[in-house]
Amino acid sequence: MAIGDVPGEVKNLLEVTERALWAGIEQAKAGNRLGDIGAAVEAVAAPHHIGVVRDYVGHGIGRQMHEAPSVPNYGTPGKGLRLKTGMALAIEPMFILGTDQSVVLDDDWTVVTADGASSAHFEHTVLLTKDGTVV
Repeated sequence: MAIGDVPGEVKNLLEVTERALWAGIEQAKAGNRLGDIGAAVEAVAAPHHIGVVRDYVGHGIGRQMHEAPSVPNYGTPGKGLRLKTGMALAIEPMFILGTDQSVVLDDDWTVVTADGASSAHFEHTVLLTKDGTVV
């Protein structure tokens, strides 16, 4: 969400990142592979010359908040773990206008871009069911 008046490039970053989330969700279905999700997310960023954060990824959801498998925002279609009914995944596109490098601040929690460029993060958890994907 943008707060206040933000530059057009930041508005575009937000729109592209949200579109990437939905592109990833479209690929989150039993029978597909993790690479299908990541490739779909990355394909949305590429024509806009927007960087994909690689240090942080989506993940499985289970008894713990962050579990295997890792769900990268980049990948190769048809590669990686095969998705199965019953899986719950957090799909989390994180895009950046500058380099894909990040830095953790002294509080050991806050992550910022290494070059101070704007970034965006959208996330949904999905459940793969026999009747389709539930967001």
